[in-house]
Amino acid sequence: MTVVLGLGGGVDYELKLSAPVMERLVGEYRIGDDELTSPVAVTTERELVISILAYLKKGGGGEHFVASSACLSAFAERFPTRTTLGGTSVRAAKEMSRLGVPSTLHLVSINDVIRQLLPAGCDYICSDDRDTFYPHLIVQYDQDLRVRAGDIDIRAPFPNRLIYVNDPANGSMLLSPGLGELLRTARVFLISGFNAIRDGGLLDRRLSTLSGHMRHLPVGAVVYYEDAGFHEPELSGRVRDALVPTIGVYGLNEDEMQSYLGRTVDLLSVAEVADAFESLRALIPAPTLVVHTKYWAAAFGEDAGRYAEPLNGGIVVASTRYSHGDEYTDQDYELMRHRPRRPEALAFAAALEDRMGAAVRCVPGFRLDVAEPTTIGLGDAFVGGFLAATRLRAWQ
Repeated sequence: MTVVLGLGGGVDYELKLSAPVMERLVGEYRIGDDELTSPVAVTTERELVISILAYLKKGGGGEHFVASSACLSAFAERFPTRTTLGGTSVRAAKEMSRLGVPSTLHLVSINDVIRQLLPAGCDYICSDDRDTFYPHLIVQYDQDLRVRAGDIDIRAPFPNRLIYVNDPANGSMLLSPGLGELLRTARVFLISGFNAIRDGGLLDRRLSTLSGHMRHLPVGAVVYYEDAGFHEPELSGRVRDALVPTIGVYGLNEDEMQSYLGRTVDLLSVAEVADAFESLRALIPAPTLVVHTKYWAAAFGEDAGRYAEPLNGGIVVASTRYSHGDEYTDQDYELMRHRPRRPEALAFAAALEDRMGAAVRCVPGFRLDVAEPTTIGLGDAFVGGFLAATRLRAWQ
């Protein structure tokens, strides 16, 4: 019995924004405050800087295709960077490995950096027999980071992360012929990465191929789909329509939820969140929706009750990563499990469950006060913790 995590992944260059560099770039490119809206396309470093500042202004996170890999390299060279592995499946595998849960990855790109950094106890298959290297730019910023230059004066209301990508391998998402055979013994299967495909016809073919592979899954396997920021937003509906009939859990974060609903949701308002869940369920009629946010994580749907422990497992792992970064210890993890929960989240979770009954299970997040948190990979860490706990339940 195996855990299979797919479908893509690769190398990340991580950096943290600093005010002096951003202020210098604002002056260099003569960027005005009235330009701080997310550009439709990012083709130059100037457009990349505008995109980052627009997110910084609202404290948001996101993922974008960048037409020019050169502008990613030029921007990254202005900051100290750290090389890590990325992609929801790969980061989830790393967190599951820490918890003693082995997994097998389906990759679309392989190189020596990936081979070197893959976590212990993690096998892989790759759909490409060549070595390819398409690093992603991951931009992290802290709460209260202030950028003042020209007529721009903005301060980040929340910490967050941004992903900028020019990756032909993940953009093609070629599936290995061996995936179906691998799924024959899978008790947990994670689907992620379709957000990087930009061609509708290609996406339809990949979804059809995946459907064929998934026919090999044993009865009772838990299939979890984790949403993400689509490089071509209009394609997200095709993925939902194709996958909802064959998955058990549909996961997404607060940014993705609000994007689909087309409105801002007060995450501590019981009325607004309850209405958001009902609206989201109409749009995404999966058996169980899982929404993970900065305040809480919740399961909504027919199987909500069975996912209480996985929700908590995801919160513990993501909170430990947020507080201690990539190199957290077993002791950090154990201490996190016993930390007090956020009072406002505790009250919210109880009130939401009281209002919505058995259809929802909500687990409050921890009370955390971290000067320099890690915001990269928190959703992926949540998925890893969630699936590790789900695996235990699935195999009982």
